[in-house]
Amino acid sequence: MNSIDPQPLQQFTHLELIARQVVEGFITGLHKSPFHGFSVEFAEHRLYNKGESTKHIDWKLFGRTDKLFIKRYEEETNLRCHLIIDDSSSMYFPVMEEKSSKLNKINFSVYAAAALIELLKRQRDAVGLSVFSDKIETHTPDKSSSLHHKMLYHELEKLIQPHNLKEHKKTSAIEALHQIAEAVHKRSLVIIFSDMMDSKANSEELFSALQHLKHNKHEVILFHVVDQQKELDFDFENRPYRFIDMETGEEVKLHPSEIKDTYQTSMTEYKKELMLKCGQYKIDFVEADINKGFDQVLMPYLLKRTKML
Repeated sequence: MNSIDPQPLQQFTHLELIARQVVEGFITGLHKSPFHGFSVEFAEHRLYNKGESTKHIDWKLFGRTDKLFIKRYEEETNLRCHLIIDDSSSMYFPVMEEKSSKLNKINFSVYAAAALIELLKRQRDAVGLSVFSDKIETHTPDKSSSLHHKMLYHELEKLIQPHNLKEHKKTSAIEALHQIAEAVHKRSLVIIFSDMMDSKANSEELFSALQHLKHNKHEVILFHVVDQQKELDFDFENRPYRFIDMETGEEVKLHPSEIKDTYQTSMTEYKKELMLKCGQYKIDFVEADINKGFDQVLMPYLLKRTKML
């Protein structure tokens, strides 16, 4: 698995350079894996299906591979992709200390989204971006121009500036996803980065919003962005802690061992429900642990894109 050391990333101020580094590492890893030869560039051929016209068969390629391929034109090989990022306060967990070598959830999501933009650019796909918390903060159409890509990187960079964290900024994924479903008119691959922290009490409404995207013929990947160690395993030292809800400001002082079993059971049940509903709606659910590399985002995207074309 390709893993990027976050420390050198802090030296860059230009997100495009970071994205390029991640993608180049990913491609190098592909070439060393069972996916050797798996194209991450612009696809211009597809396998010939028996009974089709032979008009567009690439005979030169047949001579090299002894397989029949049809030449594909640009409109057949491009897709539209819309990236959605949750910018609520809980996405800024864990709070990053100055010169920290670890990523929090928003930084992980931004770097992953930037890397996807780099891949989409190489494949000449159109890409758009929406950012939401308790309201939609940013929404762009899907475009493929270089100027548009620069604008997207600029919008993403704003999310990881130290001053961007606003306390008690709640998640409202339900309303945001409904609005985005209506705003993205053409069939697209919709990729969501969120910890889904608002949805446990309103799960049916959340699933309705996700279903809205599917009803509008979009393909959807939900990257459930988590800190596996802290948020799911609840792995804390054996001492008292003061836990603060980043979205409401509520505080509670307790010993982790007092609630660990109950907490883990509750989180496991909710994750199972989320995965089950996503399966029912044919939404790809991917748990993205911020402590792991970006392959866990790039590979599911690449496989999904291949299936769509």
